[in-house]
Amino acid sequence: MTILGIEQITYGVADLGECRRFFADWGLKEVAHDETRARFETLNGCTVLVVDANDASLPPPFEDGPTLREVTWGVATRAELDALRGRLADQPGYYATDDAIGCIDPAGMAIRVEVTRRRALDLHGSPSNVWGQTLRVDQPSPVYERAEPVEVGHVVFFTNRLAEQERFYHERLGFETSDRYPGRGAFMRCAPHGGHHDIFLLALPDGKRGLNHVAFTVRDIHEVFGGGLHISRCGWATQLGPGRHPVSSAYFWYFRNPAGGLIEYYADEDVLTPDWQPREFEPGPTVFAEWAIDGGLDGNTRRQKNAQAPEGKFMTERKS
Repeated sequence: MTILGIEQITYGVADLGECRRFFADWGLKEVAHDETRARFETLNGCTVLVVDANDASLPPPFEDGPTLREVTWGVATRAELDALRGRLADQPGYYATDDAIGCIDPAGMAIRVEVTRRRALDLHGSPSNVWGQTLRVDQPSPVYERAEPVEVGHVVFFTNRLAEQERFYHERLGFETSDRYPGRGAFMRCAPHGGHHDIFLLALPDGKRGLNHVAFTVRDIHEVFGGGLHISRCGWATQLGPGRHPVSSAYFWYFRNPAGGLIEYYADEDVLTPDWQPREFEPGPTVFAEWAIDGGLDGNTRRQKNAQAPEGKFMTERKS
């Protein structure tokens, strides 16, 4: 039994109209909406469900305000779904239907598992020409005017039950720990072979529970930049980025999300195998980000916030 990844995320929100505008700007395709909810898809069919926070069908919140209410994980077959029923049956909030099972994890987040509906894609990011390996010949790298996220890549939660949650996701769902901040955080991937993490659990000194961010995978570093510049032009606020994470090697750009927490474009994360041995890191600013731009880039000037836009056609040109 192997979890394939995130199938759907469900937000409970205060302002449905604002969130619909945000996720459309973010590059998702709206496939349905009514007065209480809207449904969006990534390129591979991963779903983002945005629901009025007062809707009684939502799982209970684990923090105040707009936030994530449920994470749905996908498996490949009905047989794999059935194999999970016994593993989760003794958990709080357990329910089961023919098509899905669900429960509440140790920190209070509702999780659901179902057979995947995600689509296979023939899609490739731009290859990089690094010293000793030329992968792009007679082909310029793309410049993206906006992003079209491929999938929901990972979620990050603040937890007051770090050890219990890490054990839950490993023993009940088969996740593997990729790296750790000992006693403070665990990066976990769905399967022994896969991207660096599908979930990151972080314990804060004050014991706060809640959503830190949801991350959307894009094709390459150029789409991180192009998507971020577009979101900036649309008037949404950067939290941090662009930048690069040394732990996972991924390039990132974080924005504030009206649906709750932060939201991230990222690309170029490490891919791990069963041979990988988890590392331990001491938390610190340079461990989180090798480099990062505080306040982001202005989507119109294409420069750091509050920097003057270029005036001439070339950098060497100046007004007399």
